[in-house]
Amino acid sequence: MILLTGATGYVGGRLLRKLEERSMGVRCLVRDPDRLNGHVAPATEVVTGDVMDAPSLAAPMAGVDTAFYLVHSLGLAGDFEQAEQTAAENFAAVAKAAGVKKIVYLGGLGRPDGDLSPHLRSRHNVGRVLSASGVPVIEFRASVIIGSGSLSFEMIRSLAERLPVMVTPRWVRVPAQPIGIEDVKAYLLAALSTQPEGHTIYEIGGPEIMSYGGLMREYARCRSLRRLMIPVPVLTPRLSSLWLGLVTPLYARVGRKLIDSIRHPTVVRDDKAARKFAIRPMGVREAIERALNNEDREFALTRWSDAQSSSGIARQWGGVRFGNRLVDVRSVRIEAPPSRSFRPIRRIGGRTGWYFGNFLWRVRGWLDLLVGGVGMRRGRRDPENLRVGDALDCWRVEAFEPDSRLLLRAEMKLPGRAWLEFEVDAEGQGSRITQTALFDPDGLLGLAYWYVIRPMHELIFRGMLQGIAREAAR
Repeated sequence: MILLTGATGYVGGRLLRKLEERSMGVRCLVRDPDRLNGHVAPATEVVTGDVMDAPSLAAPMAGVDTAFYLVHSLGLAGDFEQAEQTAAENFAAVAKAAGVKKIVYLGGLGRPDGDLSPHLRSRHNVGRVLSASGVPVIEFRASVIIGSGSLSFEMIRSLAERLPVMVTPRWVRVPAQPIGIEDVKAYLLAALSTQPEGHTIYEIGGPEIMSYGGLMREYARCRSLRRLMIPVPVLTPRLSSLWLGLVTPLYARVGRKLIDSIRHPTVVRDDKAARKFAIRPMGVREAIERALNNEDREFALTRWSDAQSSSGIARQWGGVRFGNRLVDVRSVRIEAPPSRSFRPIRRIGGRTGWYFGNFLWRVRGWLDLLVGGVGMRRGRRDPENLRVGDALDCWRVEAFEPDSRLLLRAEMKLPGRAWLEFEVDAEGQGSRITQTALFDPDGLLGLAYWYVIRPMHELIFRGMLQGIAREAAR
């Protein structure tokens, strides 16, 4: 049995798919099992546990041979180093007591004998704490991970997409050794058939040493963008993090920790991984191209509200940032079965309307027509039934699962891409309706658009969900 922590996170979520493809027995340890409902294979176990609560780990650890430790506290405020140490101590002690044969851990590159940021110092310390229990540990240390949705890649993409001219501080020129997410998964999977002797550390990276500035230039080349970078000797991590919070998906606290961790070189200095594993990582350009090519497919197959390395505690209200996208998530529970709860959603738009603020929807349609958009005049093909591809007022049906899910893609004129999703899940004797509005902004204009109309979103989206709930209950 394999125990996987971090299954709602970036690396863990993608590793889970690979483990399931190999038909391996997987048990996912999560604080909130509902976050994985409908997103794991039938044979995959989902159990409740918290690495900060040692007693909660005993039952999930029973019968486990290999445990993947993909937990971190980058998004936490306060003393995250102490939190990470406590979590690792709890996990290691329970693993030892349960007879776990091996722990596989993903940490960060950095010279152990050099000057490390608090983040990297904590990453190294977690590896030591895990191994101190006596359970054999395989620790992989990686630098920048390139893949759609990863913290570093989303920052690189946002800067390159939104800023034709960039003032770049010193940390942008510090060397790193990027690696693609697919190669990271390959190393983690290879660890399953590797028996460590005590605490074994493998430094992993791609074939090129490249700074964040170089990564942004390479990304710009892949997207045929012309970008000018003006180096400056100043701009502290604090000021840089505040700036990143304005123009990238990172909020300031996470941005500062990330910048602190890349102020020092993060390159491979030990070729043990190359000698041990038959894995030859892809180059930076190929990794970026694969990330861009796979982005829409991965987005369609995964929930954007999955935890990410920068998310901290999951939040479920308007304006929350997940990766490069802005999300407004709301839900309500009603005493009605899913089939009845979904009926108002199936009938939404057209003559039925939008259950709240129909006049405001019409005004939005008129404004869209003025700028050459489709407006709200198209209505819908059938008042009761939907199918993928249907036009629905200013939207188009992108996914439809009867009594369960409706995903609409906006076709109005917007500075970005937008979707509106409704999901209905059984909950006890009733059901829960979840409504999600998602916006993928195009540059600073897109960000400004989202925040300017956010008060209107608060009014319309809240009222629409309440109207759907009232109609379902009636």
